[in-house]
Amino acid sequence: MTNRLHNETSPYLLQHADNPVDWQPWDSQALAAAKQQDKPILLSIGYSSCHWCHVMAHESFADDTTAAVMNEHFINIKVDREERPDLDKIYQTALQLLTQQGGGWPLTMFIDPQTLLPFYGGTYFPNTPRHGLPGFSDLLLRIADVFSTKRDELNEQGEKIQQTLEMMVAPVQEASLKDEALLKAAAEALASQYDSAAGGFGGAPKFPMPNALERLLSHWAHTRRLGGNDKDGLDRVMVSLTNMARGGIYDHLGGGFCRYATDSKWMIPHFEKMLYDNAQLLSVYSFALTLGPDKLFEEAIADTIGWLQREMLHPEGGFFAALDADSEGEEGKFYVWRREQVKKLLSDEEYLVVETLYGLDKPANFENKWNLHRYDSWRSVIERLSLAPDQADKLLQSAKQKMLKARDERVRPATDDKILTAWNGLMIRGLAHAGINQARPEWVAQAQQTADFLHEHCWDGEYLYATWQQGSPRYLGYLDDYANVLDGLTTLLSAQWRSQDMQFAIELADKLLDEFHDAGQGGFYFTRHDHEQLIYRPKPTMDDAMPPGNATAARALLTLGHLLGETRYLDAAHGTLAWARAVMERLPAGHCSLLSVLEETVYPTDMVILRGPAEMTDSWKQEISGGFTPWRKTFAIAYDVEAPLPPYLPKLVSAEAQQSVTAFVCQGLSCSLPITDLSELKETLA
Repeated sequence: MTNRLHNETSPYLLQHADNPVDWQPWDSQALAAAKQQDKPILLSIGYSSCHWCHVMAHESFADDTTAAVMNEHFINIKVDREERPDLDKIYQTALQLLTQQGGGWPLTMFIDPQTLLPFYGGTYFPNTPRHGLPGFSDLLLRIADVFSTKRDELNEQGEKIQQTLEMMVAPVQEASLKDEALLKAAAEALASQYDSAAGGFGGAPKFPMPNALERLLSHWAHTRRLGGNDKDGLDRVMVSLTNMARGGIYDHLGGGFCRYATDSKWMIPHFEKMLYDNAQLLSVYSFALTLGPDKLFEEAIADTIGWLQREMLHPEGGFFAALDADSEGEEGKFYVWRREQVKKLLSDEEYLVVETLYGLDKPANFENKWNLHRYDSWRSVIERLSLAPDQADKLLQSAKQKMLKARDERVRPATDDKILTAWNGLMIRGLAHAGINQARPEWVAQAQQTADFLHEHCWDGEYLYATWQQGSPRYLGYLDDYANVLDGLTTLLSAQWRSQDMQFAIELADKLLDEFHDAGQGGFYFTRHDHEQLIYRPKPTMDDAMPPGNATAARALLTLGHLLGETRYLDAAHGTLAWARAVMERLPAGHCSLLSVLEETVYPTDMVILRGPAEMTDSWKQEISGGFTPWRKTFAIAYDVEAPLPPYLPKLVSAEAQQSVTAFVCQGLSCSLPITDLSELKETLA
């Protein structure tokens, strides 16, 4: 066999196309060869911006001696986890069963060619023994020997893995906790994991966990609405968001958040930037800003969107997947500074501001260099330097512009320019929320452009595709693709109603039910009903770096079902919550996204429909907005908008009536009589 990755489009797979390893893509040809030759499969799963994937590639996959061992004893298959999240989910789960430890990337699995069941695995393996790990070449020889001499034992182990996987899809169980108690249990569990010193949850490495922050914020809002007080929950959200925006996990010059911090204080990131993190954080920061102005949060949103549009946007409207952590073979080299470099770039006044704010007068925090991290609030820095606020702002902005210009002359980290449908769905939602809450119509327009890109390039009228690369879509979509785009569209409709967005949403919702819904037990499978048969068919419920597709699908179907009075959508959403009830009760803090959907059913949503001239409906919409109100969804629909429309809206309206606003307030499937007075609408909502 020869290396067959030259024909792939994934930047990650193409990085390995010139390896001496005879890499194969995951396809029928590779699987058939493994079966026919009865050679174990070495499955390596990673992605282009993964630092340790690069390390293992350099140490082992580019090494002729190691490659010779791999080629002799294994069929070697390389997978981009972003193109095949189904394989990644399945074999990450299998690794956890085999090792009783968490997974990660690169994922290295050794698989029986006849059953595709794994019998050994790990993540990164060094080329020589260190960190308590065996050298990769030695490990390969031992694995090959075990496969040839202890096949019966491996088959027995494989059967146990198969049985365990089949048991992982939770059965429907009756609730043992009341809804309110379950929501409270999640808040209490998150409180126990909260880092009171630096914000966030747990220790190092520390991830942003936007789903958990959104859950706590929503729990606080609903508790307050019912007359209670969960100030501690609100404080946990605001402290976490503040410390992330001040921290080194945030790019203070270019905008955007890195994937996680390697320390508990948010100071040193793993420098890769992923689209999905930034998309979700746009939503959470915009929610926080509905509680009041905050310059730090406002700048984080604006600068992150600025970075996304400047560096991550395809000319036709879709967003690229990620930026590498490495440049010139070193992690973080593009982002960090020597003190002397900064001094040479800036005036004395500018440098003093930067030194004080970012701690350049303190010991270097990353390999004898400085990764920018705010050590104090901006107000405190201004007071310490005895500067006028306007003067300080100008000095900081001019310093940052000079530093960014100088940084842009460095060798840039590589861009993974795949356009991933699911991640772009999250971006539509994030941009729409930011545009709504910050009154920035240009951000809503960007979300619409992204939706149009997906409709034109990733939807063929029958199927949604998961990726788009080099002018062509590839891989039929997974649950996350349909669910995230559908959820993005329903959010976009609340920002600005467009008939094409509603039509696209209906088509996706119908396909979601046809292709993924488990009509018997409830919930949604991650793969289509006619997808390639693998060792396990997941039905994800737990929060990960992205919300699980079951939660996102249920939320979007609730919104669309109530908008259109479509009981099929509502039944599927409620059925998902019923099916997932057992796992939610078993681990509440791990199911924040599903619990937020449950909360919508416990405390019914006010759905406000405004009809009238666009300028007037926008004015009414602003009048009834304010604060964080997750129980209210408002849709402004101009009279000249074409179908599809909510069925309870009058079909024929007089020309005179079209010059004023008519509102409907709906809960569940029942709506108020038409409301034509703004004061009456406010009173109804109060």
